[in-house]
Amino acid sequence: MESSQKRATQLELLTHIREFVARSGGLRESESAVGTISIFQTVDGKGIAVAASDLDDVLSRVDADGHDFIQVNYRTGQKLLMTDTLIGFKPTQSPGLDMTKLPKVVTTPDIVSIFEAIQEALHGGDSHDDEVAMLRKVYDAVLTGGEAVGFDLARERAWLRRIPSTIFKVTA
Repeated sequence: MESSQKRATQLELLTHIREFVARSGGLRESESAVGTISIFQTVDGKGIAVAASDLDDVLSRVDADGHDFIQVNYRTGQKLLMTDTLIGFKPTQSPGLDMTKLPKVVTTPDIVSIFEAIQEALHGGDSHDDEVAMLRKVYDAVLTGGEAVGFDLARERAWLRRIPSTIFKVTA
């Protein structure tokens, strides 16, 4: 009895997400399997699958500007924030990276911005080895955080492989 009640509750949580996405201006949903939906950001086409069985809670929130968003809590402890246009997630811890200097929530468009900053540092003329090494750690933290919540970021991971590894100074 308890497991069927839990399943019903999880389906209700999924319905709450679907309703939010339907009202949003920049998120789109498609059903991928029974009890699972895929949510895509129109800004960059990136998407994630959300399964009802993975959900722990969905909380309605309002930001400082009065805009609605939802917080999706997974049974694993992972969390997502869904705004009108983006899906936010937490960057992962990275050795040697001061996490207090990073935003608590990042999005997939941030990956492009960080990669552009790496390119600028590489082509800035003067030696910026320390800056490039730090930016790479930030890039990895954001990529890994996005992958942990279900984004397919293989293409973005490949971007760094195009830059010769000798350019990246190894720091602890």
